[in-house]
Amino acid sequence: MAIQPLYTTTASASGGREGTAGTDDGNLSVSLVMPKELGGPGGDGTNPEQLFATGYAACFHSALKMVAGMSKVKLPEGAKTSAEIGIGKREDGQGSGLTAALTVTLPGLEGDVADDLIAKAHAACPYSAAIKGNVDVTVSRA
Repeated sequence: MAIQPLYTTTASASGGREGTAGTDDGNLSVSLVMPKELGGPGGDGTNPEQLFATGYAACFHSALKMVAGMSKVKLPEGAKTSAEIGIGKREDGQGSGLTAALTVTLPGLEGDVADDLIAKAHAACPYSAAIKGNVDVTVSRA
């Protein structure tokens, strides 16, 4: 089953983890800095894990809004999704791998309703689908 994209974007990077990156339309432009934990200098700038965490959190929260609407559930004020992305050596020794932990905050929403929406959002989120089977992902409710 082929996906027919409704939207496509292009980004480019130069200099790797200590360079620059941005979208070809100019809407995003960032300086990249290797974190101290990975042997870099740290400091001002971002890194691929921060960019991935930001994108995953936004995408998952959009999926959450969509499934809530389909279920006729109003998301509470203060609803948010946080994504924690980790990077480390893979067990096979062939390079690095990622971990992902999503935390969804739905203040005041009944636990079973919240858990159902979170499960449906995880099934619907394109980021979750893209990394399924490749990245250890945990999803929890705050």
